[in-house]
Amino acid sequence: MIFILSLALVPVFVLIVFMYRKDSVHPEPIHMIIKGLIYGVISCFVSLMITSLQESGADDFADAFIGAALPEEFAKLLMLWLLVRKSEYFDEPVDAIVYSVCVTLGFAGFENVMYLMDGGDVLSLGIMRGLFSVPGHFCFGVCMGYFYALAHFGKHWNMVYRFAAYFVPVLLHGLYDGLLSLSDDDTALIVIPIWIVFCIFMYKKALKRIEKTKENVA
Repeated sequence: MIFILSLALVPVFVLIVFMYRKDSVHPEPIHMIIKGLIYGVISCFVSLMITSLQESGADDFADAFIGAALPEEFAKLLMLWLLVRKSEYFDEPVDAIVYSVCVTLGFAGFENVMYLMDGGDVLSLGIMRGLFSVPGHFCFGVCMGYFYALAHFGKHWNMVYRFAAYFVPVLLHGLYDGLLSLSDDDTALIVIPIWIVFCIFMYKKALKRIEKTKENVA
């Protein structure tokens, strides 16, 4: 059990520390970081509740959006809103990314534990999820926080950015899962390289969004 928890949660811890260090000018209090992670765990259950109400007869690619991206990103965005809506600490644009990442990594950590406890080749699965799934959720969280900051602190296009805070992470998440769903023995040599390029692009874009948002810190 300790091995599984370590394998599942170490990538989460590494990315939380990374994001915390990026917010070095006015760092958020530790209790809010922990609260964000807890809200992320709660978002897993909210997402499962939504999914349980769905009756999807869609193919695997479409189901990546309908059964995963749409309910999961909605649950995360709801928890982000609940976390920051009355918080005195939510006072600069980069905070939106910090708290969004906390929520999404809380989700990813709990999801990771559930996957690894399900059995199979735990070590291989844990390494693959640590290298791709957890950073993927991190990128979805950065994207959500970036647009949430534009909506909350910006002066123009408020409603557009609010929609973008939900639908752009949904698009990324859906493509991430959907491309994988297209991979089988016949298509893997084509689909997997495209998926890896997509992941690298997403990671680089997330880092640029963090730096761009930090420029607005006084």
